[in-house]
Amino acid sequence: MTEQRRGLYPEIEPYETGILDVGEGHSLYYERVGTPGAKPAVFLHGGPGGGMSPDHRRQWDPELYDVLLFDQRGCGKSLPFAEIEHNDTWRIVADVERLREMCGHDKWQVFGGSWGATLALTYAETHPDRTSELVLRGVFLARQTEKDWLYTYGASEIMAEQWDQFTGLIPEDERGDLVKAYYKRLTSDDEETRLAAAREWSLWEGNVATLLPDPALLDTFADPAKAVPFARICAKFFLEDFFLEEAQLLKNVSALAGIPGIIVQGRHDICTPPTSAWALKKAWPEAELWIVDDAGHSAAEPGIIDGLVRATDKLVGKQA
Repeated sequence: MTEQRRGLYPEIEPYETGILDVGEGHSLYYERVGTPGAKPAVFLHGGPGGGMSPDHRRQWDPELYDVLLFDQRGCGKSLPFAEIEHNDTWRIVADVERLREMCGHDKWQVFGGSWGATLALTYAETHPDRTSELVLRGVFLARQTEKDWLYTYGASEIMAEQWDQFTGLIPEDERGDLVKAYYKRLTSDDEETRLAAAREWSLWEGNVATLLPDPALLDTFADPAKAVPFARICAKFFLEDFFLEEAQLLKNVSALAGIPGIIVQGRHDICTPPTSAWALKKAWPEAELWIVDDAGHSAAEPGIIDGLVRATDKLVGKQA
């Protein structure tokens, strides 16, 4: 991909917004953008515990796509805020199906990055007949090696100063299981304890997300409105092994047979290193793997934006 890089499509407002009650006390905020009746797609945000932003709407040509975006359980404008009860991978997969049925689509393009890629793969392997194609960024397969890389040993060797800040909140005798130690504080009855843990958890994630430091991104991650749901939900999913069996997504990859896919992966991704994307590509021949040599993990990096926009254009048959 040597041509001039593409940027996001111009800002666009939703043509429909709403709240979907999915039961168990959870209601999901959703938006629909683009052209009603055009090629259907669904956007699955990262985290777990992240949320949508206006830029997420801009990854598809609005004249050619009809895109649904939503805040997952406990995230963004969905309610209850930062709720971890009745919040797991399989419930969210069921939510995606409810949203598809609400929209009246027979099948749709499933687009997700980081945790959103994990969720997209889980959904597609569960509902291959409802998945027209996949667009994935920063592949995370939720294997033990990947979890250890981020919270035991690996990323810590590259982001050494930031790792010391992240671990510094936890007493030394609890550092053998940082996820458990953080989850204990994120669910504390003391608000100050919860907020401090949410801030440090989120800043660690923010620090490993970009190739170069991004102060604006770190400011966003430090905001309690983002940090609290992100940290609480993310820590729970890590603690529960993402509610998946070990290497389940690779073991079940045969379910994707016949489904086209494009994987956009930063070469210098510290959060979800390229080894996972490569493992997925080898197991799933229909997928194309596009390595971006000057990018890390974040969907906001120029090379990643270029790859994602090219991917959605290619899958709708739009010429360069």
